[in-house]
Amino acid sequence: MAEGTILYIEDDDDSRVMVERILARAGYRVLVAARALQGIDLARQHLPDLILADINLPDMSGREIAIRLRADPHLADVPIVALTAYTDEADREKTLSAGVTGYLTKPIDPRALPETIAGFLGGKRETVPAPAAEVARQAYNRELVDRLEKTVRELEDSNRELRRLDAIKDDFIQLTAHELRTPLTTVYGYGRLVQASSVFRQAVIGDPDAAAALDGLIASVERLQLVVEEIVTVSRIALGRVDLKIGPANLRAIVEQVIAGYARVVQQRHLTLEYDLDEWPRAMLADTALLELAFSNILGNAIKYTPDGGTITLHAKEEHDRLKISVTDTGVGIAPDDQETIFDRFYTAGDTQLHSTSKTAFRGGGLGLGLAISRGIISAHGGRLWVESPGYDPLNPPGSTFHIELPMPQGPPNPTYRALW
Repeated sequence: MAEGTILYIEDDDDSRVMVERILARAGYRVLVAARALQGIDLARQHLPDLILADINLPDMSGREIAIRLRADPHLADVPIVALTAYTDEADREKTLSAGVTGYLTKPIDPRALPETIAGFLGGKRETVPAPAAEVARQAYNRELVDRLEKTVRELEDSNRELRRLDAIKDDFIQLTAHELRTPLTTVYGYGRLVQASSVFRQAVIGDPDAAAALDGLIASVERLQLVVEEIVTVSRIALGRVDLKIGPANLRAIVEQVIAGYARVVQQRHLTLEYDLDEWPRAMLADTALLELAFSNILGNAIKYTPDGGTITLHAKEEHDRLKISVTDTGVGIAPDDQETIFDRFYTAGDTQLHSTSKTAFRGGGLGLGLAISRGIISAHGGRLWVESPGYDPLNPPGSTFHIELPMPQGPPNPTYRALW
């Protein structure tokens, strides 16, 4: 019985199954891949003794696979055998000139294949005469340039289409949000009028549940209004349409207001907020309303992912012309791969099928807009927002720290600001 590992890259299911069975029966360990990139990854991971590759694959050609693998020192000398239905001599010469060891034509002879593979494993190598090899290399170079040009043009077309669709989507979100505002305002207004009317007050005396029902209705409308405002804000940020109203801002008062807004949930969940208001500057130039929104989202995120009984610490420190702020929690942490994507629009951690309607419950729900909005607001002020965390572990929470840097003193907003996501 033969020994060794063979990697077979083939997009045709029937051919892949047949060759895998032939080689496995001959004693080889066989790895299979249906696409070129998958095969390249398997080759780097397992370092096979020989690679069989179909010439015509959906993502890359067998010749391109050979060139890519020959650039890897660990695979530079591994035999690579091409399989193809073409019998053209020029095609064979192009393939061998690309670094392929052998060239086999289909259909494959099942009885001869194990012996053929053994020959290539034993050192057999097909060659092309020097004059023909130079012609083949030139032909293959032209083929690569043509393929590259075609790919670039396809990518440009796809990018234009994606930009068009993205613009349509953002316009749709803006229009939908604006259309929702009017009826929501009307429902909210009439709800308050009903709540304040003498007829309703009299009815509540005989039916206390009516008051609870109307309170619930109004609270739901208020929440829906907040969701609509979030969508409008993040859409404006994404389009670079953040209209900052720069003026004197008291960051200490802003933070105090944000903390007060979460006082009830902090008490209910037995969380500890550690902060020193004297660290926060009383005078800077900023958009007070938007900064309050950004800090509220960041603190709310820390509350959401910190288990009951945990601690959240806020710090602020002026260094030269920068204000450095940190929000550190004892929460579940953030995996390294997610530490940038959490700032993407509509990104939500965890399984959306288990989505909770509460934004302040432990690991509660939301639209995934809070951090995107916060980064957009901080960026529009000329600052930065990022996160550091050892990783994600809900059993032994490692915590996270959100860092904010803002210019001090704050100048006017950057007129060329454009969102980067």
